[in-house]
Amino acid sequence: MEKYAIIGGKPLMGEVEIGGAKNAALPILAAGVMTDDIVVIENVPDVRDTNVLMEAMESIGVKTEKISRHTVRMDSSKITECIIDSDYMKRIRASYYMIGALLGKYKHAEVPLPGGCNIGVRAIDQHIKGFRALGARVEIKNGNIIADATELRGTHIFLDKVSVGATINIMMAATMAVGKTTIENVAKEPHVVDLANFLNSMGANIKGAGTDVIRIKGVEKLHGTEYAIIPDQIEAGTYMVAAAATKGDVLVKNVIPKHLECITAKLLEIGCSVIEYDDSVRVQGNGILTNTQIKTLPYPGFPTDMQPQMTVALGIAAGTSIVTESIFDNRFKYVDELISMGASMKVEGNTAIITGVEKYTGANITAPDLRAGAALVIAALAAEGESTIDDIKYIERGYEDFDSKLRALGGNIERYASEDELRRARLKLVQ
Repeated sequence: MEKYAIIGGKPLMGEVEIGGAKNAALPILAAGVMTDDIVVIENVPDVRDTNVLMEAMESIGVKTEKISRHTVRMDSSKITECIIDSDYMKRIRASYYMIGALLGKYKHAEVPLPGGCNIGVRAIDQHIKGFRALGARVEIKNGNIIADATELRGTHIFLDKVSVGATINIMMAATMAVGKTTIENVAKEPHVVDLANFLNSMGANIKGAGTDVIRIKGVEKLHGTEYAIIPDQIEAGTYMVAAAATKGDVLVKNVIPKHLECITAKLLEIGCSVIEYDDSVRVQGNGILTNTQIKTLPYPGFPTDMQPQMTVALGIAAGTSIVTESIFDNRFKYVDELISMGASMKVEGNTAIITGVEKYTGANITAPDLRAGAALVIAALAAEGESTIDDIKYIERGYEDFDSKLRALGGNIERYASEDELRRARLKLVQ
């Protein structure tokens, strides 16, 4: 099992280019099965989640071809069944996006209950509510979600809570339903808008994505398209916070600065310099960081996927900070790892109370999930001494070339899988 070895204490300096958004790529790849024509998707991140999803689609007859590392050609004209094997899908939560896509096109889907990171209860009740409102019969049986319909008909759906997954799934299912569908209290995240734009490029009629209400006029069929995925907001935010925590100076390239405004605002609050350009953001973390308060909220609020990274930065900021997690109920599992590195934090329910310390110190730590894993890498880069990070498989679910991009910024990080490799990695780190 591969791990990272890191010697911290060195500011990150230089430029880093951001790839396509994982959270947009997964539903867009799933939606690609909704046409029999050829679909070409550009800027697809080469990460574990997207690769597993493509393997799963191959298993039902979709032909996927990587024209280049980040461009995928899809041919879904020979889908043989609408049943996704659990061996693929239990590894990633994106399994449930195949329900909306297959139900919308074929009026049937059998997909295992979602896997992915264990960061708390992420109920699918709003997905099921939406499918049923459109006329589908839905049951959970033997660990699978089974959805079936003779016909899907447009309707009015009000989500009880803002849910990115439910918004995406219902939008896909309604795209080819008969009549008009109105979905209220929807998620407004950039990747929701990106999916709507992708579907519209295939001939869908979706309006209002990015607002509180999405209106869909069903179409009989979708056609092929060529489409480029937006840059990854969370990958960009991770490098922005890494620059802040290590007191570095990093130009984060190929981004949409508006998508990063909530992150930029908090970095400015804690004392960083942030300069926005047309498609890049420069973050300078010189000087002493100061405390602030953060509460995670649906977009355009502060993203839950950036909460662990910002908590790491606040752990070495002067004063007392409070971070409240309002999206998931189990997202502070990494705090014990930070405490082992010298952090002064305590968790009470869904709130972390953070008393800033002067520095972290190196430790042997384990990544509990994707974003917390990336946050612990930032902590190790900012720490004094050597750290090792186990279970980096979680990190590789959503970050392409994470260690090599950090090395290009001057980070002392190496990957290893054995004690011999660790010894060699240490020699590289101290050179």
